[in-house]
Amino acid sequence: MKGVMEIIPEAGNHKEMEMANDNLVIAGREFSSRLMVGTGKYATFEQMARAIELSGAEIVTVAVRRVNILDRSKESLLDHLDLKKYTLLPNTAGCYTADDAVRTCRLAREAGLSDFVKLEVLADEKTLFPDNEELLKAAAILVKEGFTVLPYTTDDPVTCRKLEALGCAAVMPLGAPIGSGLGIRNPSNIRIILETVKVPVIVDAGVGTASDAAIAMELGCHGVLMNTAIAGAGDPLAMAEAMNLAVRAGRLAYLAGRIPRKLYATASSPIDGVIE
Repeated sequence: MKGVMEIIPEAGNHKEMEMANDNLVIAGREFSSRLMVGTGKYATFEQMARAIELSGAEIVTVAVRRVNILDRSKESLLDHLDLKKYTLLPNTAGCYTADDAVRTCRLAREAGLSDFVKLEVLADEKTLFPDNEELLKAAAILVKEGFTVLPYTTDDPVTCRKLEALGCAAVMPLGAPIGSGLGIRNPSNIRIILETVKVPVIVDAGVGTASDAAIAMELGCHGVLMNTAIAGAGDPLAMAEAMNLAVRAGRLAYLAGRIPRKLYATASSPIDGVIE
C-alpha cells in the first residue's frame, strides 16, 4: 500500500503552503494532524498500531476503564504505542455520572497517562447520547483541577457555549450516535456551533467513511475524532489512510473556498469573443 506522502504532491502553490503551516492548536499545543483516532475494536494490537500510523494522527484516545493502567506487567495497548510520538487523550467512556467521570480522569492523571482528557458522560446505554447536565458538572470540576478538557457533547450550540465558558479547551459535538456511521446528520447545528464558540470544534462520533470526514472539515470544523469507522472497516489499514487523506482534503477545500451553489448553469468557458 502506498504511503500518504507518496500520494499527496509536494506543496506547489500558496494554498498548499497555507495547508502545510495550518496546525491545530488546543490549549496552546500544536498538532499538524487534524485527525484524532481511537484504539478500540481492532482485531489485534499490531493492526491498531499500523492503522494509527497510516492515519497520520498525533492524538490517540484511550478508554481509561478498558485499559489496565495499574498492572503494567500485563500486555496492554499502551505497549504498542510510541508514547513519544503520540499524545494520549484518556477518555471517560462508560461513565454515566459526573462523579464517575471525574474519578476516572483523576485515575488517569495519577497513573501518569495525561491531564489532557476527553470527557464523556453518557445518558444511557442504548443511544450513548451525552448527558449534558452531568457533563457540565464534570467539566466545571475538572477545569478547576487543572485538566485540559475536551468534552463530547450533543450538537447543541447552547451547551457548547456553556462548556467554553467553563474553560473547556475545545468542544466535541457528535455528528451522529457513536458507532452509527450515519455521518453528520445536522450540519446546520455544526455551523451554528462554529459561529458560537471560539475554541476548536471537533466532530466526534458518527463518521462512517471518508466523505463524512471531508464534509466535517469542509464545514470549517477544526478536527475529527473517530474509532469505529476505521477499526470496523473491511480493511482498517486502507480506511485509516483514506481518513488521513479525507481530513486533509476537506481542510484544504475549506481554506480554498467553494464556489456558490446556483440553480442554473454557468458556462465554464466564456463566450465573449467567440467567432461566429
